[in-house]
Amino acid sequence: MARDRYRRSARGNRLGLAVVGTVLLLVGLAALAVGQGLLGAGPAGQTLLNDVVQGVLAQQWVPYVVVAVAFVAAFLSLRWLMAQGIHDTVRRLSLESGGEGRVLIDEGVVSDAVEREVGDYPGVRRVRVHLTESVHHPHLRLALTLDEDADVAQIWNRVRGEALANLRRSLGLDEVPAVVRMTMTAPSRHARRSLA
Repeated sequence: MARDRYRRSARGNRLGLAVVGTVLLLVGLAALAVGQGLLGAGPAGQTLLNDVVQGVLAQQWVPYVVVAVAFVAAFLSLRWLMAQGIHDTVRRLSLESGGEGRVLIDEGVVSDAVEREVGDYPGVRRVRVHLTESVHHPHLRLALTLDEDADVAQIWNRVRGEALANLRRSLGLDEVPAVVRMTMTAPSRHARRSLA
């Protein structure tokens, strides 16, 4: 399920950040210890590119290792970026499936219908709809931007009693779990004043 995928992705993000942070912390503490002379006066007084380091860098295998490490780092970074861009919106919904085939409907058709219906409610300025989770058991995410003087309770009752009921009936489902987020537009800074 999409929720499990996102939990794994979040767990992977936390683990990766913890590993990178721990490695950087250890390197920083080691550099601080060497610089303060805690590992002896010899290493603290040497230059960073001393004869030993320059001898290692002159080896023939060093450029290949650097290129290999760069490729691995680039691959891991690209994979992480692609994982961040994955969203859980389903592209199609399965209305019926049987021995003769399946009936699929595009998610955009359903989203547009809900957006049009809820967008016509008084006080609703903007509507964003996403169907998530599963092709067979979709969940609805509904983000509403309301006018500053909108009747929030009335809009909520209409969304619950009309829009969600119509969606369930249209999809032939007993339930469609929904998350409804409502935000109000900011009041205008310079309200119009009328002269009496």
